[in-house]
Amino acid sequence: MHRKRDRVEANCIAPRSADREEGCIFCVINPDELVEEKELCYARTDRYPVTRGHTLVIPKRHVASYFDLHEPEVNAIHKMLSMTKKNLVEQDKTVTGFNVGVNVGKDAGQSIFHVHVHLIPRRKGDMENPQGGVRGVIPSKRTY
Repeated sequence: MHRKRDRVEANCIAPRSADREEGCIFCVINPDELVEEKELCYARTDRYPVTRGHTLVIPKRHVASYFDLHEPEVNAIHKMLSMTKKNLVEQDKTVTGFNVGVNVGKDAGQSIFHVHVHLIPRRKGDMENPQGGVRGVIPSKRTY
């Protein structure tokens, strides 16, 4: 039931050239960085990876905030994250965990104002104490 609604809504918001912003590096899909592409979003390698396999999932429609995405876009991004995670684990058996993150706003560290979700593969021993995970965005709050 929800899938049919998502397809109908997706057709209503399918990205058009008017949904792109000139000069935005995420509004142009670079085939050399492309991992996967669907109707509403795509996955690409991160140019400055935190770990091997660090991938970005990006909506095709230019929108700055995750909270301004339409429900079908959020659903498409979630499916792309799940598919990419599955592929990374199948291709690299050393991957034992993931961090998933979105920066929303300058004060949260967003530097490119086109939504992009980071999928960062983690491996046992890639840091001495990974406790706190994404809490590390404020280093003094990482361990508790």
